[in-house]
Amino acid sequence: MGIGVLLGALTAFALQPLYDRLRRYTKRAPLAALGCVLVSAAGFGATLGLLSYLFDFARLNRRMHNKSFTADGAATIIGGRNVGDEYFDAGHELAFVDLDVLAIGPVCEEVTRDFERYWNSPSVQSAAHVVAPVAPATIAELTTTARRLEQGATGLKYIQALEQLPFVRDLVAGQLQLEWCGAHMVSDDPAKGRGQAKDNQLLWSRLKQIIGAPARELQLVSPYFVPGTEGLAEFTTYARAGVSIVVLTNALEATDVAAVHAGYARRRKGLLAAGVRLFEFKRLPGRGSARGSSVFGSSSSSLHAKTFAIDGARVFVGSFNFDPRSARLNTELGFVIDSPAMAEEIAVAFAQRIPERAYEVILNKAGTLEWWDGDTRYLREPGAGIGKRLLVACLALLPIEWLL
Repeated sequence: MGIGVLLGALTAFALQPLYDRLRRYTKRAPLAALGCVLVSAAGFGATLGLLSYLFDFARLNRRMHNKSFTADGAATIIGGRNVGDEYFDAGHELAFVDLDVLAIGPVCEEVTRDFERYWNSPSVQSAAHVVAPVAPATIAELTTTARRLEQGATGLKYIQALEQLPFVRDLVAGQLQLEWCGAHMVSDDPAKGRGQAKDNQLLWSRLKQIIGAPARELQLVSPYFVPGTEGLAEFTTYARAGVSIVVLTNALEATDVAAVHAGYARRRKGLLAAGVRLFEFKRLPGRGSARGSSVFGSSSSSLHAKTFAIDGARVFVGSFNFDPRSARLNTELGFVIDSPAMAEEIAVAFAQRIPERAYEVILNKAGTLEWWDGDTRYLREPGAGIGKRLLVACLALLPIEWLL
């Protein structure tokens, strides 16, 4: 059995014990490679890693952000979900709300070819050449811990909850209802990870070619939404042409990256003035975190799904955020799906379910922002203290939008 795993370098160093254990079980097959974030001095210690950012920032600022899981070339899962407890509702401090697509058919071959394109690209190094072997005692400890967690009360409860999910029951019984429709895979060229991709090799360019401009309506979900000057201009043009545009992103209380929220906040009034409707996802109840939100990471509960529907006919699902980082720095992957039924589901969600789980932001006659939660009105960003609001206000003044 051949197993291929592409990891960003920062993730790979954190998974040394797991990699070493898997390598022992799969000696006959190449196992892992590090993705578009090339190996850096970070592998030799934290101090050297920080210094490498000072001298090689242009390269190390990029990430492999693609997400896909393909089995036997027969079925593939793509979306915005990472592999981690907090993405499967199993974390103690974090909970990310995400979205995936399970696909079969010819599009699986496209995803497999794309994986191989990355695997064989100059951006990739074999993990065996980079990750130091882990001591057998460490591997044994990892194995024991995993077994204890799996067989413990919490692990058993989690497994039982999964087994009771209608989706899992239908999948195991071979009764899963599929939406039969056309799907197109779009992804960035691996050269983007080295800053060498041309515009026509970028996912964003291909998306615009395949989908075109919306004529009637656009529903967009992006946890990290930083339209920038160019995006604001495009949204304004569409809205003034009569296109109905509604956007869901994270509220300040729910975001895990305050700097990204600052980039979004700069454009909020302009978007509302143009006629774009904005919803901000609330922090999920019962998921508070003592750590809260920092400038560049950590959160409590947060929206993480990336999708949009255009004109009730086509849907995009993938790893792409509507921000400069996804457009120009990180490598991304997703599906354009020709499905009026799926587009309708997103439209219904915006009309019925999202207003219950999000604040709607409006621009009042005085030109100031208000956040509405049903009949409750907030004049400041709800759920956020003065410290966090001041942090976002200060970050919004910095020339960092291109990094977000």
